Amino acid sequence: MATFVYQALNAAGKAQKGTVEAASSEDAIQRIKSQGYFPTSVQPQKEKKSKGGAKGGLAASASATKKKKKKKGGGFSIGGVSAKYLTLFTRQLSTLQDAGLPLLRSLQILESQQKPGVLKNVLQNVTEEVEGGSSLSEAMAKQPKAFDHLYVKMVNAGEIGGVLDIILQRLSEFMEKSERLKRKIKGAMVYPIVVVFIALVILTAIMVFIIPQFVEIFTDFEVELPGLTLWLMSTSNWVVGKLPGQEIPGWVIIIFGPFIIFFGVKLIRKTKPGKAVLDRLMLWTPVFGTLVKKTTIARFTRTLGTLISAGVPILEAVTITGQTSGNYVFEKALRKVHDSIREGETFADPLRESKVCDAIVVNMIDVGEETGDMDSMLMKIADNYDEEVDVAVESLVSLLEPIMVVLLGGMVGTIVVAMFLPMVKMIESLQ
Repeated sequence: MATFVYQALNAAGKAQKGTVEAASSEDAIQRIKSQGYFPTSVQPQKEKKSKGGAKGGLAASASATKKKKKKKGGGFSIGGVSAKYLTLFTRQLSTLQDAGLPLLRSLQILESQQKPGVLKNVLQNVTEEVEGGSSLSEAMAKQPKAFDHLYVKMVNAGEIGGVLDIILQRLSEFMEKSERLKRKIKGAMVYPIVVVFIALVILTAIMVFIIPQFVEIFTDFEVELPGLTLWLMSTSNWVVGKLPGQEIPGWVIIIFGPFIIFFGVKLIRKTKPGKAVLDRLMLWTPVFGTLVKKTTIARFTRTLGTLISAGVPILEAVTITGQTSGNYVFEKALRKVHDSIREGETFADPLRESKVCDAIVVNMIDVGEETGDMDSMLMKIADNYDEEVDVAVESLVSLLEPIMVVLLGGMVGTIVVAMFLPMVKMIESLQ
């Protein structure tokens, strides 16, 4: 009989630690479950090495070898790992595990083929930890710049259930779909952002270089200027920085304003109240709010479905899903769901009361609970909402194009009319 160290969750969702005597890891898992716990990590207890003698010499040699390997390990690197490369690594590791290669050998192969960078350094550290006796999930948990909480927990579930290759395959599919959705949304936003940026540059150039020339002409001819022209001249003076008492030219605000707003929003989201307010405002925003809501529903249902299908306990799966949902409103709703399940109640009722999801989502989850097929039902919801997001993005792009044409045409037309009216009076005065 061997001794196994375990970490588990009790019926209330609280973490428990302890040891259990068992013939194998599978036997240890069954014994832990018989105590009413949900095991999250089961590892053989490491034997303590005796001091002195031959064993002491071996320990010193092992320590020296470990130090030597540490020196060989990943060096200092800045930034995180790209989602694209992490997804590719996950897919390749799944393939190697499915082919029957030992885990350590698989990690060494993938680490050796990586180009120098953050991911290579991370894999070097993970390989050393696994070679030193740590589990893959424990090694990955020490590399947060590459592997988030969701990734680590799914790998841990795969290790406990002995289905690491299947879990890695599901995880890579989940990451690929998530990245595909992000790329579609970002790609849809590129066109309007570029058009607005170019329009701002052109309008700023007109205000700085063109309008002042017309102002000099109008001043020389002493033409009585209409209100629209006076307003345009004041705007030009503000952009150039010629208004009385003005310290900062307007062009500085126009250029650096978007960056200040962007980083300001980032800082505000770092605080809990700021994140709550901004996330609520995003959901209430016309047109964009619907897109954000559909994207968040697709994300959290796919995450939860993937975790449940991987064998992660439902309470822990709901907690992880809430933390990775990306929206405070949904995170709060999932906390209520967690409390409801812990009290022995249903998943669907608190979600229905929170009113963050459409009725069809809640009803499908309710049916999934009744039939015991929650994971596949959540995946169906995610696939359905992915398609809805695609349609919403295409509709948004189609809507933005005419809106931008009208706005830009209106701005250019206003400038032309404002400059043309005084010239008509000049012509009349000359006649």
